[in-house]
Amino acid sequence: MNVYTFLILSFIIFVYLVETAADILNIKNLSKNIPSEFDGYYDKEKYAKSQEYLKTITKFSIVSSALFLTVQIIFILSGGFNYVNIKAVSFGFGPILTGLIFAGILFFAIEILRIPFSAYDVFIIEEKFGFNKMSVKTFIADLLKSWIINVVIGAVLFAAVLWLFTNVHKYAWMYAFIAIAAFELFITFIAPVTIMPLFNKYTPLEDGELKNSVEIYAKKENFKMKGIFKMDESKRSTKPNAFLAGFGKFRRIVLFDTLIDKYTVDELTSVLAHEMGHFKRGHVLKSTIFSFVLTLITLFAFSLFINKKWLYEAFLMNTQPIYAGIILFPFLCKPVSLIISVISSYFSRKNEYEADAYAIKTYKKPQDMINALKKLSVDSLSNLYPHKLKVFLEYSHPPILERIEAIKKISFYQEKFHGSGNNT
Repeated sequence: MNVYTFLILSFIIFVYLVETAADILNIKNLSKNIPSEFDGYYDKEKYAKSQEYLKTITKFSIVSSALFLTVQIIFILSGGFNYVNIKAVSFGFGPILTGLIFAGILFFAIEILRIPFSAYDVFIIEEKFGFNKMSVKTFIADLLKSWIINVVIGAVLFAAVLWLFTNVHKYAWMYAFIAIAAFELFITFIAPVTIMPLFNKYTPLEDGELKNSVEIYAKKENFKMKGIFKMDESKRSTKPNAFLAGFGKFRRIVLFDTLIDKYTVDELTSVLAHEMGHFKRGHVLKSTIFSFVLTLITLFAFSLFINKKWLYEAFLMNTQPIYAGIILFPFLCKPVSLIISVISSYFSRKNEYEADAYAIKTYKKPQDMINALKKLSVDSLSNLYPHKLKVFLEYSHPPILERIEAIKKISFYQEKFHGSGNNT
C-alpha cells in the first residue's frame, strides 16, 4: 500500500466515523419526555414508536454503511478498478465507449449491491412502522425507471466531459462546466413534465376551498405558476409532503395526496406559502448558483489532478485513462465534500427559517403554520430532540422545536409592531 492509497482510505474511513459518531450521539440524545408543544399530537405510545423508528433506521444506516465501506476498501486494495478497466478495454472500442463501459460496470455493480438494502428498508422497516404502501411491482418498476434515467443522463454528461478532457486540453474544465450547467438547466425545466410523471401520476387539484385559497394567495404575492397538482404518493408511502417544481411560469405546486385529507385549508396554504417563500427570497436561484460554482471549482481541480500518475497508482491501476480519473477523483475530495455538505446544510436551515418568516408575514396565520409543522412531524415520526452534531452535519431543516420557537417570535413581534399603530 503506497502513501496515497493510505490517505484515500483514511479519508473514506474518517468520514464514516464522523457520521457514525453523529448517529450514535443522536440516539443517546433521545428523551422520553414529550415536549409540551406536542401535547395533543403525540400520545405516549406513538411517541415511543417515533423513538423506536429512529433507533431502527439509525442502526440500519450504520450497519449498511459499514458493509459498503468494507466492500469499497476490499475493492480498492484488490485492484478492482484495474480489473474493471481491463474488462472495459477488452471490448476494443475507443476511449469514449470504453469509458462508458467502465463507468457502466461500476454503476450497475453498486446498484445491484444496494437492492437488498433498499428492499429491506422499504418492505421491513417502513412496513413495520406503517409507512410503506409500495408493492414489489412498483419497487421493481421504480428501480428500472431510475436506472434508465440515470444511465441516459449520466452517459450524456460523462461522455461530454470525457470527450472534452480527451480532445480539448486547454480550458477543457471550462467547456465541461458550460456543457454540464446547460444540461442541468434543461433537465430542470423538462423534469416536471417528462421525468416526474414516469414515477407518479399528477392530476390538477379539483376546484374547491383549498384551490381557491392557494390561488388567491399566489395572486396576491404575484407568484406565477402552471397550476396546483395532486401526486399519488399514497401508492408508495403514508408520509406527507409538498413541493414546488420548475421555473417561472412553468412552476407547479405539488401536494402529496397523503397530505390533503389530514390538514385544514389554512394549514396547507401556510405550508405552500413557505414553499413560495423559497422562490421569493431567491433561495432556489442562490442554490443553483452555489451548485454551479461548486461544479466549476471541482472541474478545475480535476484538471489539475487528471494526469497525476499517483492518483491512478493509489487505486492500483496500471494505466491512466481519463475516464477512470473522473471516477477516482471524488475519492480525494471526501473530507472537502463533508465540509461543503456542512456549509450547504447550514444555509439550507437558514433558508428554511426565512421561508417560514415569509409565510408568516404574508399569509399571517402563524398558528396554522405551527399546527401543520406539528402534524408533519408526527406523521413522519420525526425526532424531536436531534443531537447538535447530527443537525450540524446533516440537517437541511432546523429541528422542529426550534422552527416553532422562531415562528412564535416572529408572530410576537408582528403583533407588537402592528399593535403600536405602525404599518409595514
